[in-house]
Amino acid sequence: MLFRSPGPECYCGKRGCIETFLSGPGMTADHERTAGVRLSPEEIAARGAEEGTPEQATLVRYQHRMARALATVINVIDPDVIVLGGGLSNIDALYVGVPRLWRSWVFAAGEHCRSLVHTRLVRARHGDSSGVRGAAWLWPDHEAE
Repeated sequence: MLFRSPGPECYCGKRGCIETFLSGPGMTADHERTAGVRLSPEEIAARGAEEGTPEQATLVRYQHRMARALATVINVIDPDVIVLGGGLSNIDALYVGVPRLWRSWVFAAGEHCRSLVHTRLVRARHGDSSGVRGAAWLWPDHEAE
């Protein structure tokens, strides 16, 4: 019997992949499932600053999911820094909320040790187009041949 993962269907054919939660389309779909209205991530982020709104609830869920996912990365490789890129990296609240939340899932020797997580969460230096810029650097430079 094949185990069927919970969560939304992913474009890869599986279910519950992190991409279905931590992407722009994932945020839009989550908000539509819970609030009944389809908004872009930019609209959700803009409206999410208002207390008690469905958009704020969507942003809180997004931050919790990101914190849990990144805590796994921290637990496995203990990075000094995690760099966010892409369109959702423009959501300022992530850089404060997610590091506070990931402490709940990062391995520590005791409650007092949770403050010893030194990993920083930062925005990509060149904004949400950093991935494209990096890919361009991989292209070989063929000067006059």
